[in-house]
Amino acid sequence: MHNLDETDAKILQYLQQDATLKTRELAEKLNLSYTPVYERVRRLEKEGVIRKYVALVDREKVGKKLMAFCNIALKEHSKVMGEKFVKAVVAMPEVTECFNISGDYDFLLKIIVEDMSQYQQFLMQKLGSLENIGSTHSLFVMGEIKNSSELEMQVHKK
Repeated sequence: MHNLDETDAKILQYLQQDATLKTRELAEKLNLSYTPVYERVRRLEKEGVIRKYVALVDREKVGKKLMAFCNIALKEHSKVMGEKFVKAVVAMPEVTECFNISGDYDFLLKIIVEDMSQYQQFLMQKLGSLENIGSTHSLFVMGEIKNSSELEMQVHKK
């Protein structure tokens, strides 16, 4: 875990709200000069605190109207079979997130497609073709209440 000071936390807060902010704009918001802000951002990138910058696309405006969560239970829990499953899922563009979970299921997939017909095709042709799936359980999103990628920053005092 990285120890963030107040300035680092503010930089991360601003960049989570708008990753297109230029260093000069960040410096103005923080009442600092360009160079220390530039160096802090580069350090946060180098240390992996900032992993990447992305554009968040409105899925419905690009025709992806169905979001589903699919629980997956594997038949076999060997390292080889688990790695094979993960490699296959990572290659599927419909799967936008994949989590290894505890409980009755082994994985939770977030799947975004155009409609129910495309989801059925995905389930039957792609997931259904994987040899190690024991069972699946699908949940369909009827409405989004909150969808945020912003993390609250904890400032560590020295």
